[in-house]
Amino acid sequence: MRLSTVILPVRRWHDGGRDEWQRAERLGFDTAYTYDHLSWRTFRDGPWFGAVPTLTAAAAATSRIRLGTLVTSPNFRHPVTLAKELISLDDVSGGRVTLGIGAGGTGFDATALGQEAWTPRERADRFAEFVELLDRLLTEDSVTYDGTFYSAVEARDIPGCVQRPRLPFAVAATGPRGLKLAAGHGRAWVTTGDPKLFESGTPEQSRAAIRGQIERLGKACAEIGRDVSGIEKILLTGFTPERSGPMESLDAFVDFAGRHFELGITEIAVHAPIPDSDFAADQRVFERIATEALAQLRT
Repeated sequence: MRLSTVILPVRRWHDGGRDEWQRAERLGFDTAYTYDHLSWRTFRDGPWFGAVPTLTAAAAATSRIRLGTLVTSPNFRHPVTLAKELISLDDVSGGRVTLGIGAGGTGFDATALGQEAWTPRERADRFAEFVELLDRLLTEDSVTYDGTFYSAVEARDIPGCVQRPRLPFAVAATGPRGLKLAAGHGRAWVTTGDPKLFESGTPEQSRAAIRGQIERLGKACAEIGRDVSGIEKILLTGFTPERSGPMESLDAFVDFAGRHFELGITEIAVHAPIPDSDFAADQRVFERIATEALAQLRT
């Protein structure tokens, strides 16, 4: 069982931003993630900084905690340039980076470069090609690739990642094609639950949906001869019917986490509190969860 956190990039580095990442390390979180967006939902009209520069600064300001994205997507990224940035970030961090990666959606990132938002089918098609090419770029010194959506011509990525054969992927997926990508390329799989249940579902329905997702991941692994137990299973909280309820007290979180660990989830990521937002929470409760929850769950 692991407990991680998500730090949204909304604070200037020298005005509390650095402190949040260093606090996450002191509290003992396994990994500190951030979102990789150009802007996001209710934060669109406020400060929002880039994921890779933020993680690079966090790597220099910490020494033990793992760092990563939840999640990067093809919406405004190209595999060739992303691979170069990730190799550099992995080097600065001393091999502490995990790439959370997903197909993207229809939010602000989808149209910020002037393109029309992609259909669900095109997002899935692009995601499959994106992951395939990025995998090669991070493991081979030189890559030439001519795909439907992405190309590379003798793209050089020397010396490669500190982590071998490359930094790990945590693939966010619930559909059959995405689960196959997670089975084939992921060291970890990411879920936020079933989005259809967020507004009107029950916690019991949500857990049943997550159980079904894990079962389908197992089938996707079995099809390629992989043991699903070898894939870490990450739950990003805040998007299930419980919403912010698990962050109201230590006991509430322990109950929530225990029920999900029983399903097969191996890592839970909670958002660092942001006042006056969907992620508002008592900082003292957040710190108690970080320092006490796992001990209670293991007894």
